[in-house]
Amino acid sequence: MVDLFIVAGEMSGDLHGSKLIEQLLEIKPDLKIGAVAGPKMRKLCIEEFFPMENLAVMGFIDVFFALPKIFKQFFAIRKKILDLRPKAVILIDYPGFNLRLERSLRKKGYKGKLIHYICPTVWAWGKKRIPLMAKHLDLLLTIFPFEKSCFAKTSLNVKYVGHPLTLPVEQFEPTHKYPGKILALFPGSRKTEIERNLPLQLKAARRLKELDPTLQIAISITQFPIDEPDVILVPAEDHYELMKTAHMAIATSGTVTLELALHGTPTVVNFAIKPLDCFLAQKIFRIHLPFYCISNLVVNQLVFPELFGPNLTEEQLFFWAHKLWTDEEARNSCLLGCLEVRKSLGVKRASKEAANCVLSTIAF
Repeated sequence: MVDLFIVAGEMSGDLHGSKLIEQLLEIKPDLKIGAVAGPKMRKLCIEEFFPMENLAVMGFIDVFFALPKIFKQFFAIRKKILDLRPKAVILIDYPGFNLRLERSLRKKGYKGKLIHYICPTVWAWGKKRIPLMAKHLDLLLTIFPFEKSCFAKTSLNVKYVGHPLTLPVEQFEPTHKYPGKILALFPGSRKTEIERNLPLQLKAARRLKELDPTLQIAISITQFPIDEPDVILVPAEDHYELMKTAHMAIATSGTVTLELALHGTPTVVNFAIKPLDCFLAQKIFRIHLPFYCISNLVVNQLVFPELFGPNLTEEQLFFWAHKLWTDEEARNSCLLGCLEVRKSLGVKRASKEAANCVLSTIAF
């Protein structure tokens, strides 16, 4: 038997899930937690029923080809939750999978609490999800202050808990483990992300190094090995050290770009998208946003240059990397934007707030 069942479907969910679990167990040490877990969550005192890695797929086309595997996992996870009958299920982000799981659990008669942690981007697209979430969920925990207003016309209990990354970044003290003038590359956490984004990042970085021989290239690595000559390979546990040390970064779009903004690291954001994915996003799903990088969206202004889809070329990546490496005016503008991001999010103990909200929702 478990009291809570937590579902994380990607690396950022694993990060937020691990911090939430730490706080839950600090408040209630005897809590029994089962999970779909990633590497950070599985280090904690939980029972892992499924590895998160089986769900981690990105892009419309990649998801399409992975559907048989995802469907198999979906039904296995649903069956496990229905068999275990936990007091609550906490589903972290990953809306394409988790919103369907929430609805399916209700249809199958699950009577426990359904809690969604980290709101889907209903403010950007998929507004039809709002009434469905209000129908199936007992609690929604948001990490951006503007999200609560999206649900103002529903009866859903929505709590803004703050962003889980602001406090750890604020409290981080660097040891200057990686000295020198570093250009940090963050190619992504998934294998396909790395394969699509790292080659372009390296080309731009090496061109920049030709102009400035003092430049050192460092790559943040995850569980996938990277074999590149003449670069510093930085393990995941040191990525805050790298962010704080780096003179500049090139990063694949994702949670990492928000961490870089909070650390105050000038960054060029890139995301390689297949042409068909780009077509589907813009023409079929009609995703049209002023910005796509979360650091820019938070303050609705260009903090980091962002290069997506057809706009992502070696020349454009090199142009912006060179500008942020050498142009003090561009760097200062970027740093002022980072300050606005920090000011907008504030510093709350988000994981502790979230844990308290979860426990107050469940009757023990």
